[in-house]
Amino acid sequence: MNIEHLYRQVIMDHYKNPKNKGLVADNSYMTVHLNNPSCGDEMTVQLKVVDHQITDVRHQGTGCSICCSSASVMSVTLMNQSDEHALSIIHEFFELIKGYPFNTDVLKGDAIVYQGVAQFPARIKCATLGWKAAEQALIKLKEDARHG
Repeated sequence: MNIEHLYRQVIMDHYKNPKNKGLVADNSYMTVHLNNPSCGDEMTVQLKVVDHQITDVRHQGTGCSICCSSASVMSVTLMNQSDEHALSIIHEFFELIKGYPFNTDVLKGDAIVYQGVAQFPARIKCATLGWKAAEQALIKLKEDARHG
């Protein structure tokens, strides 16, 4: 079995059986909604951060298999990480998606299956939509803490 086939299987598994899918009605979560007007993907991400630790990640959206599966992978990857480390992970994911060298000590697990997306520029926004929402939520939480 070649590596691309294995990657495709991981993507389809997260698409058909997404982890942490579904939003909660809880004001202690930071919620960010983003959409990709070029293809119609929409994603809402919720993060619960307690003492700088991500204790829950939720996502809900509609879109292609790359967008929805990537949000599932993001939720698993960022769960139980510190807010600072999560921002580092997101940065490394963006490097991977752009086809740049990335730190394998920081970005681990299923996220690397999106490495091939760099070959399809139109899919980069699909793969990063959930991650960008998580990044915006973390930045907003930091700003709120500074001004709170």
